Amino acid sequence: MPNEGKIKVLFVCTHNSARSQMAEGILRNLYGNRFDVSSAGAEPSRLNPHAVRVMDEIGIDISRCTSKNLDTYAGMHFDYVVTVCGLANEACPVFTGGGKKLHKGFPDPAGFGGNDEEITAGFRTVRDEIKCWIESEFCGNWPHFSNYSS
Repeated sequence: MPNEGKIKVLFVCTHNSARSQMAEGILRNLYGNRFDVSSAGAEPSRLNPHAVRVMDEIGIDISRCTSKNLDTYAGMHFDYVVTVCGLANEACPVFTGGGKKLHKGFPDPAGFGGNDEEITAGFRTVRDEIKCWIESEFCGNWPHFSNYSS
């Protein structure tokens, strides 16, 4: 099996439309050899086109991703369930298939106002914050990841 031996991570945000989708794409792109990555939402909606656009700018295609409900993963085990927004953190106090729960909140780019370029700039900022966090946390600096051999 291609995912055998990988650390299973589930990113969760409210709508699974931007933050969790970007986090999934970034972790898979950077460290897919070590992590089996998924994402879901407490109240899934649809993939935000601004998220698709800003991810494409850094060479990560999430255009075929769909928003998924947490129920999609019922009964599955994850080593880590990572909430990336405050509402998801509250809505997902315990995920029965989760090992360790982590939380790192990011602003909701879907709530940004302004013209298209200003909104896109906001999405870029959140994307870059997520990418920096993933690079610093999932690259082996955490004690529970540093002993993982790829």
